[in-house]
Amino acid sequence: MSSDIRVLVVEDEPLIAEAHGKYVERVTGFCVAGIALSGQEALRLLKAAPVDLILLDFNLPDLHGLELCRALRAARREVDIIAVTSNRDLTAVRSAVALGVVQYLLKPFTFRSMQDRLERYRDYRLRMADDLLPAGQSEIDRAFASLRGVTPSTLPSGLSDETLETIARALPRGRALSAAEVAGICDVSRVTARRYLEHLTEAGVLLRRQRHGGSGRPEVEYSWTKPLPQGAG
Repeated sequence: MSSDIRVLVVEDEPLIAEAHGKYVERVTGFCVAGIALSGQEALRLLKAAPVDLILLDFNLPDLHGLELCRALRAARREVDIIAVTSNRDLTAVRSAVALGVVQYLLKPFTFRSMQDRLERYRDYRLRMADDLLPAGQSEIDRAFASLRGVTPSTLPSGLSDETLETIARALPRGRALSAAEVAGICDVSRVTARRYLEHLTEAGVLLRRQRHGGSGRPEVEYSWTKPLPQGAG
């Protein structure tokens, strides 16, 4: 539909980019305008097709996401940006705010979390749609509140952000571990470790596969879909 908000997904991992695109299509009022696996590809797509909103990963292979933001602002492109990244550096967060990034969504996350961000962004656009009428302070406050409102928990019931962080940090880059091995590192039960590892797998940031070799019951092991930046959980 022509009235849908057109979204460009910028993410260098093809499987995650596809997953984010499917998330977008599930939210009423949004459609995917394109998927870019690099910053330069994003710039080309932005010239070729109209885009209202960018879901932007910061860790791109050719340039940092913030550099892409600066290029768009320098070109005076009127497109909104939601950062979708594992970058937890506060300097990057401050720069994102200064460059007009309207939302900052940390990986890993659930569909519910992205849905919440997109729906609040849609509400913001609806409140700002009638540019013929002057806005009072209350209208402006409500428009900004629709973007900055309280975010519900992004984790399934029974899971906590603190334990998720612990589990994520226990899984080394470039190596696969079983739920039992992660449980031993984190001093939690195997069932608990598996719940968090499965959550990360459903979020698209872990791969799950059978571990071959050895005797007895086959184990499932988990590994990152790509190396994480330093400091990311």
